[in-house]
Amino acid sequence: MAGLNVSIAFLLLTVGICEVVRQLSKRLLSLGAYCCLELRMLMEIGLWGGGFGADVTLTLLFLLFVAHGASFDGASANLTVSLQEFLILDSGLAATAAKLLAQFIGMGIGQVITKYYWSWELTDFHLIQNLMSLECSSSLHTSLSHGVFVEGVCSFLFHLVILKFHHSRPMYRVPALAVTVTFLAYIAGPFTGAFFNPVLATAVTFHCSGSSLQEYIQVYWLGPLAGMLAALFLYQGNIPRLFQKNLLYSQKSKYRIPKARVAHVSGDSGEQRWKKEGEKSNSELSD
Repeated sequence: MAGLNVSIAFLLLTVGICEVVRQLSKRLLSLGAYCCLELRMLMEIGLWGGGFGADVTLTLLFLLFVAHGASFDGASANLTVSLQEFLILDSGLAATAAKLLAQFIGMGIGQVITKYYWSWELTDFHLIQNLMSLECSSSLHTSLSHGVFVEGVCSFLFHLVILKFHHSRPMYRVPALAVTVTFLAYIAGPFTGAFFNPVLATAVTFHCSGSSLQEYIQVYWLGPLAGMLAALFLYQGNIPRLFQKNLLYSQKSKYRIPKARVAHVSGDSGEQRWKKEGEKSNSELSD
């Protein structure tokens, strides 16, 4: 009987630990960290290595974001999204710090696991990727100022959609975000890689030759952060965490004050009315 109780306790403890880990992974970690590296590899060598174009990779990107949005349950692999939640008072300082730390750790673990998976060379793509990883090239294929502008605009549009569909149902929010990310990747991909995600860009392209660390920080960190702040300020007129006063839009009261009605009486009719009332009161007194 004691052995059975120990077995039941062990099973309950195992179930409890697994449930806690599952909830934490949903809230703090994102499944997209492991998939984005594989998808980046397909986008870079898919055309000449496998004979399929951007339509295949963009379709996979759309499906990836649909699956991520339908199952992430509040988690995000994007640093600017977590900072935006902090600035609009949806997340506290401790929770935001935990999310940021989890994003860096998750991206690092995802990078290690993905490279280990590529080392098996299960496909020709993985063999080519292993050869290319020895000396990778920068994803920045334009000037510094244009790169900052592209990443900033991508982040700006991405966060505007997030704010617009923030309180919408998942059936509307998830496809809208997936379409937005796919469209931005199609338009901006040839210039900067369309990361608009500082953590992902740090893991994928910061170690590659072709650009300096300062240029990488300006394009892939300052650009997306500036775009997020601009989108938040334009959408709400303020940044709630920093200041409450709305600088762009006037605050209308939700209570309507009824206007007083003023009766306009002409002078002649008013004098006749006062005369009639005076004659009536004199007749009553004489009676």
